[in-house]
Amino acid sequence: MVTTTLTPPVTDPTPTADAGPRPVPELAPAVLPSTGRMSQPTGTDGRQPPVRLSGPPAPSPVVVTLAVIMTASVIAAFFGVFAFGLSGLQQERSQRQLYAEFRGLLDPSSPTAPSIGGTIAPGTPVALVDAPQAGLHNEVVVEGTSSGTLLNGPGHLSDTPLPGQAGNAVLLGKSATAGAPFARITQLRRGDIISVRTGQGNFQYSVLGQVAAGARLPTIARDSGLLTLVTTGGSGRLGRLASDRLIYVDAKLQSTPVGAPSGRTSTVTPQNLPGHNDPGAWPWVGLWLLVLLAGSVGIWWLWSRWGLLQTWLVGAPVLFAVLWGLSDEAMRLLPNVY
Repeated sequence: MVTTTLTPPVTDPTPTADAGPRPVPELAPAVLPSTGRMSQPTGTDGRQPPVRLSGPPAPSPVVVTLAVIMTASVIAAFFGVFAFGLSGLQQERSQRQLYAEFRGLLDPSSPTAPSIGGTIAPGTPVALVDAPQAGLHNEVVVEGTSSGTLLNGPGHLSDTPLPGQAGNAVLLGKSATAGAPFARITQLRRGDIISVRTGQGNFQYSVLGQVAAGARLPTIARDSGLLTLVTTGGSGRLGRLASDRLIYVDAKLQSTPVGAPSGRTSTVTPQNLPGHNDPGAWPWVGLWLLVLLAGSVGIWWLWSRWGLLQTWLVGAPVLFAVLWGLSDEAMRLLPNVY
């Protein structure tokens, strides 16, 4: 009997010359069990290829919290710069415009004369004050004493006579912000001269001295006039920044007072009194905050679409304008003589 043994065919592992290269299977990204995200495939050397990061970070709770803190810090910093710096530039610009307007009214050929009594619209220029010892040089005084009005310069308390008229004329000015026009009135000494120009002429006042808050007002005769400058101040080197009291400086008219037209108001609103602010600014502050929030969200969205550089070029001027408007309205919440 013949037994036949079956031998399996032997496969040559060496590829033939005409077989060509074998295809390399693609590596599918693996799913990380802990995060559920797709991992990046590694190269032949075992290292992952670099990942390109673009756009803002994902809005996680931590990122949102940090963004809110950073935004609040930027608002506070900008407001400080605006209050003690940029508002002074704004006030200087307003003074130049008011000076040109008032000098035009004083021109004899002008068809409109300066306001000298009756009901005067807030913000109207009514006088020029010059007191070199206090750093005042042709400072334009406007009608009204609210926080917003005093951003343009010293203001005249509306229920008092104008300088040069009989009675006690009261002028308020800021001591720390918006150019601080009355910051140096405490340097006035007895006998110093304060010159005031109104639509009724030039008037000279001789300083009597500084008066403590709450002191009895001096007696004013019918044929005399008194000028009172009001601001705020504090103690020490940082007294201007940490004001804690009102400052009054009285000066006596050196000539016979002029007559005053009838119709002057006898009362003013609380926000026009020395040391008060303007609560009416709150709705505008809230509106500017909403605009800032919408702008911030829009810039965040643009960042994810355009990239950081393009977004910064477009968004920075917009944010600067919004912060300026917000700070300008917030200034009205400060005391009017600060």
